[in-house]
Amino acid sequence: MTTSITKSFHVEQPIEAVWNNLTNPAQVVVCVPGASLTETVDNDNYKGEVELKFGPVKAKYDGLITFLERNAATRKMSLKGVGTDSKGKGGADMKMDGQLTEKDGGTDVNVTMEVNVTGMMAQFGSRLINDVSNQVFDQFVTNFKKQLAGEQVDNTLSAGSMVGGMLKGMFGKK
Repeated sequence: MTTSITKSFHVEQPIEAVWNNLTNPAQVVVCVPGASLTETVDNDNYKGEVELKFGPVKAKYDGLITFLERNAATRKMSLKGVGTDSKGKGGADMKMDGQLTEKDGGTDVNVTMEVNVTGMMAQFGSRLINDVSNQVFDQFVTNFKKQLAGEQVDNTLSAGSMVGGMLKGMFGKK
């Protein structure tokens, strides 16, 4: 099951600060709900894990993130991620492209992702995956803004938002 996700958000921080943070895996990983960095392979490859909850269902993925492009001059980045369910019941891969633009003394962040999920999680369907992805992304943005402002970040996955995302995906409620 493959889904496309396009997101944009504005950060009230200079583009240089946003770029430096967003392209530093050790810093940005703490903003991703349920994620952790486990190993730096080299300057472009990082191993990590992410744990997600879909109501009573829990999935843990061990993965590799690879930066395909980090162009500081154009503020463009591209990365791919490949993950395997730690129980061997599926996997996920993702290709993400990001572009930063300076605006009104702050920074606009534009991201497009292609996500492919196989195994048990794919059974939930693209609508549910999109709804849960939206919840995770919103939590990431909140954490990212807090981190840049020097505030405490909580990357614990919000169970309430995951259940809400599940219900919206299953019953079509907005």
